[in-house]
Amino acid sequence: MRLDGVALRVRSIRHEPETPRSALVFLHDSLGCIALWRDFPERLARATGCNALVYDRRGYGQSAPFGEAKRTIHYLEDEAQVLANVLSQCGVERAILFGHSNGGSIALVAAAEFPDRIAGIITEGGHVFVEELTLVGIRAAQEQYRTTDLGAKLAKYHGIRTEAVFRAWADTWLAPEFRAWNIEPYLPQIQCPVLVLQGERDEYGTAEQVAAVVSQVQDARPSKLLPGLGHTPHKEAAELVLELAAAFVAAVQ
Repeated sequence: MRLDGVALRVRSIRHEPETPRSALVFLHDSLGCIALWRDFPERLARATGCNALVYDRRGYGQSAPFGEAKRTIHYLEDEAQVLANVLSQCGVERAILFGHSNGGSIALVAAAEFPDRIAGIITEGGHVFVEELTLVGIRAAQEQYRTTDLGAKLAKYHGIRTEAVFRAWADTWLAPEFRAWNIEPYLPQIQCPVLVLQGERDEYGTAEQVAAVVSQVQDARPSKLLPGLGHTPHKEAAELVLELAAAFVAAVQ
């Protein structure tokens, strides 16, 4: 699809006949794309009977490269508006968002700004403020990118965009001015149900992220701090996350 002249790669998962349920929309992480979700969207769509939508944000996967404008401290908030435009162009009236990492942050902002469009949110390893652990994890990823084949692995999904994708993430989050980034003011505005998932061993965030969301949104469902898991529970323990997510979706339809 093209949005304001920018090509975005979108994948739709549809059931026949069409169902009246809210559509699942998957929002990838800071280095992610459609392909890196693997079969998780299809499996959750099948388990819930929902149609689903997955897309590569601009600069990622098979979408158009980043523009010339420098990424700002508010880039995740800006992506919430893009999400609303994607939903409109794809004919999605009501959505349940599954956001991983940066995608979780985008989902929270979108639910606050577009309450009539969002029926529920699942965040997985999402961030609402910057923690030192997050920056330590990014610095470690920088070293891996420099000394291992991490870049080559990412290039399988992002191609010639790989360097720009990595730099957009690492350079933005490690910039001194980004320490002030905080989306907690959005949380009390969120009216829909919210399920917060996070690996107990998440290398990019602590349980303080979970507590901040659960204590400030209006309808927080019992959060899940998942023992033994890191930043990507939907890959590390797919069956468990599918079970938790499907139960949430069934409850909010």
